[in-house]
Amino acid sequence: MRIQIINGPNLNLLGIREPEIYGKKGFEDYLHVLRDAFPKIRIDYFQSNSEGELIDKIHEVGFDRDGIVLNAAAYTHYSIALLDAIKSVNAPVVEVHISNIHQREDFRHHSVISPACKGVICGFGLDGYRLAIDALQRLR
Repeated sequence: MRIQIINGPNLNLLGIREPEIYGKKGFEDYLHVLRDAFPKIRIDYFQSNSEGELIDKIHEVGFDRDGIVLNAAAYTHYSIALLDAIKSVNAPVVEVHISNIHQREDFRHHSVISPACKGVICGFGLDGYRLAIDALQRLR
């Protein structure tokens, strides 16, 4: 099984940016935890602050991966282009948010990409990625 994790804007600053919301661990450090938890799954990782690069990555991997874990960050709330990219590929996508977006600012309460995703996980910190991979594994 092969899973692609895609992180959007500002998530390259995990561990530094607003640690009271996003935690004190960088994603690269957590990636080792995920790979240890799922030794039989190949987990690939990509992060970009550019909407176009995220779309290109979804197009690139969306036909040969068993699933995509996507944290589109701020693009979640307004990127119709990401919605269309998700709808265009075969791989199931699980939307992940580190924080509980429903406990935050009103504009974060709505996701335009959710209708194209298999499911949504939010509010469990970095552990949401593990939950998403577990869910994708069960879809097989």
